[in-house]
Amino acid sequence: MRCIMTEDAQKLAIMEQDVKIVRALSKIKHKIVVMSGKGGVGKSTVTVKLAEEFSRNGYSVCVLDADVHGPDIPKMMRVREPEITLTGNLINPIPTPVGATVMSIEFFLPSEDTPVIWRGPKKTGAIRQLLADVNWEGIDVLIVDNPPGTGDEPLTVLQSIPGIDGVVIVTTPQEVSIHDVEKCINMVNHLKIPVLGIIENMSYLQCPECGKKVFLFGKDGGKYLADKFDLQFLGEIPFETGISGDNESSASSYINNEMVKIFNKLAKYLKDGGAN
Repeated sequence: MRCIMTEDAQKLAIMEQDVKIVRALSKIKHKIVVMSGKGGVGKSTVTVKLAEEFSRNGYSVCVLDADVHGPDIPKMMRVREPEITLTGNLINPIPTPVGATVMSIEFFLPSEDTPVIWRGPKKTGAIRQLLADVNWEGIDVLIVDNPPGTGDEPLTVLQSIPGIDGVVIVTTPQEVSIHDVEKCINMVNHLKIPVLGIIENMSYLQCPECGKKVFLFGKDGGKYLADKFDLQFLGEIPFETGISGDNESSASSYINNEMVKIFNKLAKYLKDGGAN
């Protein structure tokens, strides 16, 4: 009997948290999730560059780092010694030098090199707690950096956040990346969440002297996926050393120009309410 009551209590707690999450996130105008079926494709880099571009265009932006095991977004957004503050009982997102704010599990770890050695339920519980207990007031655009794959964490994000505008899929041109990303797209389609489009990262290396494009990892993998699934191809981002990490120099004009094009396509989608 006690076991049954405990299960009922757990279900009630989850339902109450669901209500809390819906109320908290209802204050956000737009919600975009950045995903990939494969790690190492530069998904977090794309997330940060998108956040910068939206911020530059007057949007109030927050990035939620949902990668429990590898929360790199704070470092990439150059957050140093974050100070946790509260509004009532809600945690305020941390300001960053790039204009957007950020929230990450890393802010609550003893140090930045502390490993998170958790099983599935604890990880998904942490993500849901962030969604419920963060002050999302005044946010125009929430961009979620989802961990790679189709497991517990990305599934929790997609199922817990109400009214997701859509998912941005990131891939690189290699066949192995394309193979994994296909699974990611099928997952999103299965959950009946819109795919805003596909970004191909590390598409080519642009010679700074002659401007010639060198395709290090093959070419047109992103376009292949877009054609196969009848999705919008948002653009190609060239390979650039130093674009990720906490490098404080601006990226090359090639990358900035491509990100402007991608931003314009996404901003039009949001403005038109989902119309391509």
